[in-house]
Amino acid sequence: MDLEGKSLPWMQETTETSPIIKKMLLQRGIETKEEANQFLSPDINKLHSPQQLDSITKATERVHQAIRDHEKILVFGDYDADGVSSTTVMLKTLEELGADCDYYIPNRFTEGYGPNEEAFMEAYKNGYTLIITVDTGIAAVYEAFVAKELGIDLIITDHHEVQDELPDAYAILHPKCSPEYSFKELAGVGVAFKFAESLLGYFPKHLLEFVAIGTIADLVPLIDENRILAFYGLHALTISKNVGIKALKNVCNIEGNVTEEDVGFLIGPRLNAVGRLQDADLAVQLLMCEDPSEALELAEEIQRLNQKRQQIVNDIVKEAEELVQDVEGVIIAAKEGWNEGVLGIVASKLVRKYERPAIVLTIKPETKEAKGSARSIPAFDLFHHCMKIRELFTHFGGHAQAAGMTLPVENIALINERLNMFISEELTESDFKQEIEISGKLEITDISLDLINEISRLAPFGMKNPKPVFEIKDIPMEVRQIGSNRNHLKLQFKKENTQLDGIGFGLGDLYHDISPNTPISVVGELGINEWNGVKKSQVMIQDMKIDSWQLFDKRGRKQIEILPSPNRKIIALCHGDKQIDPNIIHIRYDEEIDRLPEADVLYICDLPPDLDKLRSIIQETNPKMIHASYTIEDSAYLTSFPSRDEFIWFYALIKKRKKIDFKKESAAIMNAKGWSKERIIFISKVFYELGFVRIDNGVIEINPNPSKRDLSDSTLYKQRMNQMEIEKTLYYSNYEQLWNWFTNCIDDLQAAKEEITNGL
Repeated sequence: MDLEGKSLPWMQETTETSPIIKKMLLQRGIETKEEANQFLSPDINKLHSPQQLDSITKATERVHQAIRDHEKILVFGDYDADGVSSTTVMLKTLEELGADCDYYIPNRFTEGYGPNEEAFMEAYKNGYTLIITVDTGIAAVYEAFVAKELGIDLIITDHHEVQDELPDAYAILHPKCSPEYSFKELAGVGVAFKFAESLLGYFPKHLLEFVAIGTIADLVPLIDENRILAFYGLHALTISKNVGIKALKNVCNIEGNVTEEDVGFLIGPRLNAVGRLQDADLAVQLLMCEDPSEALELAEEIQRLNQKRQQIVNDIVKEAEELVQDVEGVIIAAKEGWNEGVLGIVASKLVRKYERPAIVLTIKPETKEAKGSARSIPAFDLFHHCMKIRELFTHFGGHAQAAGMTLPVENIALINERLNMFISEELTESDFKQEIEISGKLEITDISLDLINEISRLAPFGMKNPKPVFEIKDIPMEVRQIGSNRNHLKLQFKKENTQLDGIGFGLGDLYHDISPNTPISVVGELGINEWNGVKKSQVMIQDMKIDSWQLFDKRGRKQIEILPSPNRKIIALCHGDKQIDPNIIHIRYDEEIDRLPEADVLYICDLPPDLDKLRSIIQETNPKMIHASYTIEDSAYLTSFPSRDEFIWFYALIKKRKKIDFKKESAAIMNAKGWSKERIIFISKVFYELGFVRIDNGVIEINPNPSKRDLSDSTLYKQRMNQMEIEKTLYYSNYEQLWNWFTNCIDDLQAAKEEITNGL
């Protein structure tokens, strides 16, 4: 086990947590026993008082006054999961207080994000005198002016980034506008919940399930208050009696304990899908519904919308990728007709693929505007940099990593240019590479079901409390492609009595890059796979690497298969003008070595003329992977080599007979000695080359005055010996022997490099 980190006194005192968990806590900045206990067992009594929010008393009194005076109150929400859950929290609170209230969520397509003048005018006509925004409004400077002119009191509850000018509202409830409120990262629903607590005069536990949905789905940091709210909110979702949530869990196939992953990958996306394709009223109706059959119908309709949303996203991603050409700076993809409701998802997918910030826009020719969403990489604060050029946007708002915007079409190129300038000034190439933060290294024998259950005590996981990712290095006993399209990878590790399965979704192509008996480093999250009541430890592989060079043994195969290796330089080594694949580099054994390029992958398609030649080529090309893809048709190694005594016997025969007619006498010699015709021919040719005999038209005649020479002086003899050694070393060796031979070649290269580096 390798989990570096300082050790604190309380860690030795407590036996309740393992060393691994203690290190995980330290990595999260938890350094006292009290902090550790609070983190592992969140205390709901540690939530901050709503009274720390500026203007909350004023806002609370105004709502109570409106209820007493039977004024009409409008809850103005947003169309994402945070906005929908915030709307639900505020509506349920006002209804409990007996308010005359309703809600309004703008249509993403016809109205756009946030409060708008037309909606406020309509509210005024319908007799509303108080509007409460939830999860929106902090940028609504003009709309606040409109409300004031209409005589409508506006209470803004929001959590989005504060811009240069605050709206002139009756009250603003916002953690970042409240110096006394120590936690600034509440989700929109968290702020609405605080307001609900102040309005009700007690802690509304029954609203926690909605708080968990908005908090987790909006990707706010799951620390401090958000951790407490999510922790208890997930429990509330598990035991929920809300018919809408029960119907939603049903279509999501969620059973048992509801986790943050259930909310983030199942519940949240479905609630978001409604507002992405139409107005979000359907989602609010589901959460407010009290009739089980109606709730199930609503949930099934939301499920259909989510499936439609997934298809639309896939289609736009393909089109956007076709438009992407320059991936040096910020990617901007814009096209007429794209559904603006899903562009944030598309942008996220582009960021993951190209490792660059991405802005995806739909062009509206009737207004000559472009509208869409942006996502960024950790190293580039999108909100900060876009605010530097705020004048180029018609509307803009968001966070460091995500934003929404509207802009004139003619400004697209200029925005791209300015953002690229910021990137070139501030970022380096390493800032664009996706990094996986590794919590520590584990041995296979460290991993158990007990450890995985202990790690789950750190949940709920999310922003600023990521699920721990561990590095594990070992030789897998089994490597397989799985899935109907063989696009997933499964590794199985076993050490002593511990077995660990590794699953890499979408990593099936790496199967061809893994050679036998090779140590592999994998990084991923630990989990438990349960099948037919049997529980097994597994690691969900996010990335993997192999530090050593690799040998792929394909000897004896008649067909040479060049496997696709994108972004790798591949060389095929062969005799003559043989062409294996037109898309790769071919080199011949007779080429000049000092002109050979380095290779990532080397396919040896033919045996070399000698081992030293191949050794030199390997050292020159310095491959990371070697494919031994050669075969033999006429084996010198399997054809027994004449012994020295056999050479002596045949020479003595010729010397005694003076001459031998091969055509007439070879059969007798073959029968007498059990030799093949090829054996006699080979011995004769060696004698001829050494000058021991003369051969004319098949007649072998002794040379009466030969020079004294050894058999090893014969080129033919040496070639045969050399060929046998080549075949023995490269073809008839086992995998380990072959690996060792290639390793020695590579080690010789590394040693030579070190000598040059050290000036020896």
